Amino acid sequence: MEEKLDYKGFWDWFLTKEKDFYTIVETGGQEAIEKDFFDIIAPKLSQINEGYYFLTGMSDDSTVELILTADGEIRNVAFIEELIATAPKLDHWKFTALKPAMDIKNVNVTMGDYQFTKDSIFFYSNEQEEYPDEIDLVFVYDGNAENKDAITTGICIFLDNFLGELNFATQIDTFIVVGRDQAKKELVPIEKLKDFLSWREREFTEKYKSVIRAEVEDKFSILRASLNNEKPLIACMNLPLLNYEAKASYPWVSVLKFHYNGENNDGLPEKEDFEKLGDIEDKAIEDLKEKGYLYIGRETADNSKESYFAGKDFREISKVFKTIKDSNPEYKISFSIFKDKYWQYFKYYNNAV
Repeated sequence: MEEKLDYKGFWDWFLTKEKDFYTIVETGGQEAIEKDFFDIIAPKLSQINEGYYFLTGMSDDSTVELILTADGEIRNVAFIEELIATAPKLDHWKFTALKPAMDIKNVNVTMGDYQFTKDSIFFYSNEQEEYPDEIDLVFVYDGNAENKDAITTGICIFLDNFLGELNFATQIDTFIVVGRDQAKKELVPIEKLKDFLSWREREFTEKYKSVIRAEVEDKFSILRASLNNEKPLIACMNLPLLNYEAKASYPWVSVLKFHYNGENNDGLPEKEDFEKLGDIEDKAIEDLKEKGYLYIGRETADNSKESYFAGKDFREISKVFKTIKDSNPEYKISFSIFKDKYWQYFKYYNNAV
C-alpha cells in the first residue's frame, strides 16, 4: 500500500506535474481533462481523505482554476479548506476551496427539457411556530413541474452555483420544491434569496453567538429497548441536556459510529471491545469538550455503537473524528455531521425526559 500523503506531500507531488496538467486543461477537451488530470490526481487526494471532488477550467486566458468541492458533504469541508490553504502560489494556477458564489446572471442550468434561470425560480419562507429559528423554504419552479426529481436536482445545482457551495450547505435548514400551481404564498424573486439568508443568519448569530451552556453536572440515564429483530438496544443519554432551552446555539449534530463483532453477545460488544470503544469515546469526549462541543450520549445495539455530540461549528469535530477513524483501523468507523437546530434527531428521547 502506498504511504499516505499529507497536504504538503500532495502539493510537492503536484508541482512535479503542474506544467503537464496546465497544458491538458488549456488545450484538451473534457475527455482529456478527466483521463490525464482528474484520474491522476484522484488517487493522490484519496490518500489524504475520501470525498474530494474537483472542477477545472480556464479562469482567464493564462490561468487554470482548480476548484475542490465537497459535493455538499459538510464533514469534508474542513479538509478541502486546509488543503487549499497550503497550496503553493503559482503564476498560472488559481486554487479554490468549494464552489464559489456566482453572479445570478451567469447561472443557467439546463437538464433535458428543463431550464433553471433567475426567471424560472422563485421562493418563499415558511415560519414554524415551534421552531422559530428554522429556515424552511419553498422553491417554486415556473414551468412544467411534473418531474419532481429533475426539478429538485436542477434547483439544487442552481442554488449551489448561485449561493456558493458552503452557503447552500449551511444556510438553509429544510426546503421543498413545488410547481407554481402549488405555491401557497406570494412569490419572491430568487435574486433576493442571498439578502434574505444573510439577514436571517445575522439575526441568528446575534441571538446565539454568545450563548454558552453553563458547566452543569451531566446526568446520564441508561435506557433499554428492543429492536425489531428483538436484539437489545442500550442507550446512555444526558436527558437534562436534551431539555436545554437554547439548543439552537449548538446547531451542528454529529454522530460517530463504530462497528464491532457482537454476534456471540446478542449484538452488544464483548468485554475487550467494550473497554476499547469506551476508551476511544472517553478521549473524544474530553477532547471535544475542551473545544466547546456538548456530549449528548450514546446508543449500542446490533453490532454498532453511536456517540452523539452537538456543537457551534462542524470543522473541528470532523478533524477529531477523522483522526479517530485513521487511528483505529481495527474497527469500521464512519461519521456524519448535519445541521439540526432543534436536535430533532433525538426526538425519541425527549419523550423519555
